Amino acid sequence: QVQLVESGGGWVQAGGSLRLSCAASGTVFSIYNMGWYRQAPGKQRELVARITSGGSTNYQDSVKGRFTISRDNAKNTVYLQMDGLKPEETDVYYCNENYLLRNYWGQGTQVTVSS
Repeated sequence: QVQLVESGGGWVQAGGSLRLSCAASGTVFSIYNMGWYRQAPGKQRELVARITSGGSTNYQDSVKGRFTISRDNAKNTVYLQMDGLKPEETDVYYCNENYLLRNYWGQGTQVTVSS
């Protein structure tokens, strides 16, 4: 059974930092591309950052230079370091794991940034 468990969300003041973690189980983690998405109520889920199985990364333009995605294949975990958070980035953040036609989501973790 595939399971993605996010942690690290919470409340932070504008300009602050949070580090999200996503622990995966039930898959061969190292071959999967991993991503972080976010979604506000009534809006579409959007890609924040992605890291391939080979370690290549790409980011949404608005987070470049502030967010860093990384992965630890030995721990089956992907991270998202978020610095300089802004109030408009208050969302539920979701972990995603995909490989070919296999696509899995975590339950999400709430991030709240106060002004």
